[in-house]
Amino acid sequence: MPVTLLGATEIRALAAELDVTPTKKLGQNFVVDANTVRKIVHVAEVTASDRVVEVGPGLGSLTLAILETGAHVTAVEIDHRLAERLPVTAAAHGVPAGALTVVDADALRVTDLPGDPTVLVANLPYNVSVPVLLHFMESFASIQRGVVMVQAEVGERLAAPPGSKVYGAPSVKAAWYGPWRLAGTVSRQVFWPVPNVDSVLVAFRRDPQPRGDEELRRATFRVVDAAFQQRRKMLRQALAPLLGGSSAASGVLEAAGVDPTLRGEQLTVDDFVAVARARGGVASLEP
Repeated sequence: MPVTLLGATEIRALAAELDVTPTKKLGQNFVVDANTVRKIVHVAEVTASDRVVEVGPGLGSLTLAILETGAHVTAVEIDHRLAERLPVTAAAHGVPAGALTVVDADALRVTDLPGDPTVLVANLPYNVSVPVLLHFMESFASIQRGVVMVQAEVGERLAAPPGSKVYGAPSVKAAWYGPWRLAGTVSRQVFWPVPNVDSVLVAFRRDPQPRGDEELRRATFRVVDAAFQQRRKMLRQALAPLLGGSSAASGVLEAAGVDPTLRGEQLTVDDFVAVARARGGVASLEP
């Protein structure tokens, strides 16, 4: 029996059955268009051999599209009603036993997942999209690539290159793990309820070799946070509180091969890593 997808009528019926009123707080704009969820899965290059983690499956429209490929899915859902109903929906739509695992939990608190997922596919709400992505990249080294649907503002920032208007701390922190790119736009009309913002797809791929260990990552992220705390400041000023004053900051930056008069918006992730290393070891950057 092939896996079938949810239609708009069934999605509304499910929501009514579960007494689920889409809320802005949880970002519950349900995708009601089969072509859109299949597009996301296609862009993510999901195959039957993949182990996929999906964050916030909701009523299951994207979940079923992933399962349609034959891949195994671990779905992390914070809403208990939705988490309990998802396996029932999956079985009714032809999903074979064992293909779907549901984790009833807050994605930001999950530190262990069954099956070591290799692909992340998700439709993420505005308020948690960046924290969830960074948490999963940090916590699950098995994730090698993925595609997420997010609000356009978030997606553009994640994929922004140095020097662009929206380049900021999330851009650098995401780049620590590998390259991110915009991979398509999504019509507002495929959602229920229809949101008042645009959405985009963002694709990423983890670098074959990490830039450093966990200590260096934390140190680099502290430098990043300091550099962007007050935008448009020269780095020697922005990093002064972290590095022991403007003069000391200039010395560290010069040792890292970075012009102290540059601004954080102009630095690549590797520049930030160099600054963290030049500080004289990670321990000195700990609180």
